[in-house]
Amino acid sequence: MEEKIILVDKNDCEIGLGEKLKVHQEGKLHRAFSIFVFNSKGKLMLQQRAKSKYHSGGLWTNTCCSHPRAGEKIESAAHRRLKEEMGFDCEVKEIFSFIYKAKLDHGLWEYEFDHIFAGKFDGEPKINPEEADGWKWIELSDLKKDILKNPKNYTVWFKIAADKNHEVFTKRVKGFIV
Repeated sequence: MEEKIILVDKNDCEIGLGEKLKVHQEGKLHRAFSIFVFNSKGKLMLQQRAKSKYHSGGLWTNTCCSHPRAGEKIESAAHRRLKEEMGFDCEVKEIFSFIYKAKLDHGLWEYEFDHIFAGKFDGEPKINPEEADGWKWIELSDLKKDILKNPKNYTVWFKIAADKNHEVFTKRVKGFIV
């Protein structure tokens, strides 16, 4: 049975459930979250998505992202997926949210009400090879330069969060991790 994800309106009010692949094929607005984990030096942990993923395989992105299950609180989902994808858990705090719509590879769409969480962790992840091919720590200034130089190496949602929301993101994250 295919995973169901939560369909929402533009106010993030639940309006139903949809099969994950079908929702991405039809470009329906759905609830999602993205987690940005920093170490005590302020470096961001990036994840390289597994090449086997159904979209955006092999691209660099934020530490972890996914969809909450029906009836699951979004913060609980964030903790669940951090453990499943990256093999660790840490305190996370929602810092902002935004809506975006973008065309992906394989004829798919992302149309998400994306809740952005930040966390702090100084260890080493134990990545799940079904989810990620690699990981690394990066300075935000180096990341911004590399996204400009190599935009095709990064997921669309990550570039949007790093660009359109950069000022809000860095101000709120710095306040959370310092």
